[in-house]
Amino acid sequence: MQIMISEIKNWMKDAGEIIKEALKKEGLTVDTKTSRKDLVTNLDKQTQDYLIKQILAFDPNAKILGEENGKDQLTDLSGRVFIIDPIDGTMNFVLEHENFCIMIAVYEEGQGVLGFVYDVMKEDFLWGGRDIGVFLNEERVPKPKDCALNEGLLGMNAVMYANNIGNARIMGERSMGVRMSGCAGVELMGMALGKRVGYVSNLAPWDYAAGGILIQALGMKMSNLYGKPLQMNGREQFIAGTPQVYEELLTLSMESLK
Repeated sequence: MQIMISEIKNWMKDAGEIIKEALKKEGLTVDTKTSRKDLVTNLDKQTQDYLIKQILAFDPNAKILGEENGKDQLTDLSGRVFIIDPIDGTMNFVLEHENFCIMIAVYEEGQGVLGFVYDVMKEDFLWGGRDIGVFLNEERVPKPKDCALNEGLLGMNAVMYANNIGNARIMGERSMGVRMSGCAGVELMGMALGKRVGYVSNLAPWDYAAGGILIQALGMKMSNLYGKPLQMNGREQFIAGTPQVYEELLTLSMESLK
């Protein structure tokens, strides 16, 4: 496992350097997918292709689930599966040139084993898993305090908040404040580091797979908005939090069904 960890970290750091060099040279082509706000760039696609090439050279039998280039569906998670988000937070990447992440999760026979979240511009690398612990760069991350919702900041999806989906606005009002970074990797990294007590959003598997492994390794909980296990297939309304916060969020979301 240590060899695989080292390889993945190297691939992701190399991909980050390629992205930074392309930004310096203004080598960015932007297109849209489902709407004008659903952006994709040439670097999203190139980064995913680069990571897949490295993965398959390391493990030719690996399955790939990724956001781009027709890799967004798998029939099952048997065997070893690498789940890739080549640039999480593409809108931030295009308009801010920061607050975006490269993410890879490793699943074995349907179970999350390793997660890697790399904030490219800050060069903050969060990685680890249930059996090895969680690390920021090379420093072990302590288990965050089990805060209540009224003791901390809540990461939030803007559309869910604006439309009070699942009582999202009430969740925000009960927290110390709402933050909307526009990047699941940034929010889940914030949870792991104790900067967020929870996160509410609408996510695809590549958005939550890597960070989800890491927050769960630190004793936090996640599910769909109404407490069901995430299906790893398509977008799902998502909640995560410290044990206390998760239960508070779940209670509020269930109340919205009454």
